[in-house]
Amino acid sequence: MPLWAALVVSGIGGALLDVALPSLAWWPMAWVAVALALVSLIGRRVGAALLTGLVFGLAFYLLNLDFTAAWVGPIPWLALSGLEALFVAGGAALIALAYRWVPRTVPRRGRVLVTSLLVAGLWTAREAVSGGFPYGGFPWGRVGTSQVNGPFAEVVSWTGTAGLTFLVVAVVAAGVELARAPRRRGARGVRWLLPVAVLALIATAMLAVPAWATTPAGTMRVASVQGNGPAGYFDVRDAGDVLESQYDATKPLFGSEDVDVVLWPEGSVDLDPEGSVAAAAALDRVTRQLGAPLVANRVDQRGDEYFNMSFLWRDGTGIEQTYDKRNPVPFGEYVPDREFYDAIAPDLIGMIGRDYTPGTNAPVFDIDGTIAGLAICFDVIYDALIWEGAADGAQVYLFQTNNADFRGTDENLQQLAVARLRAIETGRAVVNLSTVGTSQVIAPDGTTIDGLVADAPGHMLTDVPLRTGLTPAVVIGPWINAALSWGSVIVLAGLGVVAGVRARGNAKTPAP
Repeated sequence: MPLWAALVVSGIGGALLDVALPSLAWWPMAWVAVALALVSLIGRRVGAALLTGLVFGLAFYLLNLDFTAAWVGPIPWLALSGLEALFVAGGAALIALAYRWVPRTVPRRGRVLVTSLLVAGLWTAREAVSGGFPYGGFPWGRVGTSQVNGPFAEVVSWTGTAGLTFLVVAVVAAGVELARAPRRRGARGVRWLLPVAVLALIATAMLAVPAWATTPAGTMRVASVQGNGPAGYFDVRDAGDVLESQYDATKPLFGSEDVDVVLWPEGSVDLDPEGSVAAAAALDRVTRQLGAPLVANRVDQRGDEYFNMSFLWRDGTGIEQTYDKRNPVPFGEYVPDREFYDAIAPDLIGMIGRDYTPGTNAPVFDIDGTIAGLAICFDVIYDALIWEGAADGAQVYLFQTNNADFRGTDENLQQLAVARLRAIETGRAVVNLSTVGTSQVIAPDGTTIDGLVADAPGHMLTDVPLRTGLTPAVVIGPWINAALSWGSVIVLAGLGVVAGVRARGNAKTPAP
């Protein structure tokens, strides 16, 4: 494919990957997007592959992350999109090397299988790198996440999101290779069918294997409240306005029976109840009227440090347990290397007046004997935190978020898609609660039990199923990620060494 055509095809592929994610969420487009990305890299040298991958990354991220420009302008949007696109470019260069080196080092009968698995592993490795670097990474817009609405979503309970990405790319890469492979008759043709059969078996298993079944352990009655208050960074408000909106939206629930826990979203308490008599009285009345503890969230200052803190409050005792957000958002909740970036964009950096410190405490609350796993906003996109909650005994997940800064965008739907995938991955129900929406209660199989419309106050009173037992994704997810990512890079490096040795050997062999 000429380079100009490859750039066009790659750009179309990047745009289609965005179509596969919310708000459109046309999951088959991810398969088409991956196919276009791969065919644009076949035969490319490293420099051209870098450019081709950069085009794919920019086309995807500029569309997918446009919500980052909603309130603060184009600079953060362009910077984040450009950075993530550079990671895609690096991954594209490695995939192009795989297409070059596999034919030089692998016997013909194994090339389809090796190429497919290696390309899929390198794609997964690129997602792993961008999801962990720099400043904790940004694992957003993964191919596996795009499949949450499709027939392959249940695979995630066995493999995690990285494994689902790997399988999707492997099947697509196999289709590309089979379309390119020369047809042969006789015994050679039969041998050619072996890798086809293996990959067909993988694809069939993705459709046929059900999600891992966790064990039912009763229910928890959760009263979750979406206050729709002025919780955005730029919303005009006085201290206590968000708390008031949450309290007002909770009052219709007063007198409800058999409530086990009340859940409020991220940023729901904008006064320190340990220093404000009025705030403490409001929280006490909520827990007293509903006869259940309250899980809420506020900013907590300890000395010179700030924490995005969720807490369990009970009438008469106040705060009993706390969880500090493990993954504060770089350039949103804190500024890494502040002096450096302040010299580049002082007006933007100056808007972030305080830096949140990452938490270290366990992401679970013990709510009268029921263990609830926790995640605050973008915490939900980090595999390790979710797996830690399940390993610590979580029987249900309570996700608190504040999407007020992204009203009118599809950010909340993209985050909700991740929450749905987490439910399937862990075999646990999820209560995903936002200040402004979209809020839903999600069953362990990913279906919606209850929900609230966005941009309006409301509440849900839901009997949420509890589960015990760990899925394979939770138990071996870290090993799957490491094996697919580092394993593929090691294999590629080995093929490169073999190809180089053979090339030097051929160069020294005299012509007959």
